[in-house]
Amino acid sequence: MKTARHKFRRALLPAALLIAGLTGPAANAATAVSPVCETALPSQADDTIALIDEGGPFPYPQDGIVFQNREGQLPKEPRGYYHEYTVTTPGSSTRGARRIITSDHLGHDGMYWTPDHYGTFYDIDFRC
Repeated sequence: MKTARHKFRRALLPAALLIAGLTGPAANAATAVSPVCETALPSQADDTIALIDEGGPFPYPQDGIVFQNREGQLPKEPRGYYHEYTVTTPGSSTRGARRIITSDHLGHDGMYWTPDHYGTFYDIDFRC
């Protein structure tokens, strides 16, 4: 049997979650990504974006693989929605840390830049 106390506790839960930022608009605050002007990116990023637009060929076999968003810094989407591409780093003997992440089939409206191997993400703004 549900008591008045039980009903009161149940009514408080949504309010407590909202205040804690676990529901509602604040819940997506962790996925808010700051913009960066495309013109502020290194020239190698422009090269990668051009290859993405052309469909390749890409310099690394890993280019185009699914980016799983394990860090949770990009908006939550189903697996397979995001793909990653290498932005070459001059002087590096490896792929380096720089990547462009694409969103499904959104083209330039869904590209992200990470200069530090998924530590930080920026939404690429092609209008500036």
